[in-house]
Amino acid sequence: MRKQTVYTLFIIAFVLSFFVTPLGDYSKIVLNRLFATSPTIIQAENRGSIADYDWRLKDAEWDFFSFEKAKGKVVFINFWASWHLPSKAQLNDIQTLYDKYEGRVAFYIITNEERAPVELFMKKNGYTFPVTYQIVGDPSPLTLLKPPGSYILDKKGAVVVHQNAIADWDNDTVFTLLDTLLEEK
Repeated sequence: MRKQTVYTLFIIAFVLSFFVTPLGDYSKIVLNRLFATSPTIIQAENRGSIADYDWRLKDAEWDFFSFEKAKGKVVFINFWASWHLPSKAQLNDIQTLYDKYEGRVAFYIITNEERAPVELFMKKNGYTFPVTYQIVGDPSPLTLLKPPGSYILDKKGAVVVHQNAIADWDNDTVFTLLDTLLEEK
């Protein structure tokens, strides 16, 4: 075979590996992480606020609780699914963010999946952030975003970040933003 033919076959095999092998999923996750950018921070004069904190959710033990307990806190909300590739790509960053701000920022990592696949996924990947389960059909004070959508709220309920796509949550811009929001009265 000619050198060009071998090269072409190699490229075709490489591209096909993204679609038909487990290596492909891993590679797509790496590419998503590589091209993720820092979330866009909404300028103070353009920020909207949530009207209330009336939102019923379920915790990891499948017990109901109210979003009301987030009132007066800096809140990080992420909508995700264990089967959703862009969600998977940013969960390592979210884990890092949780490790850094646990106890100071209220984390709501929300899924609408059943408990069993989520618990298996969390255990398999070693994630320790709290999982929150959405109650499908219940009203919420925010627009429910498609995975991997995220919000950051300040202590007064203003929407500081409204991210509709994958983002890099493990960077100085995000850390500085959260530190600033935590210092505000």
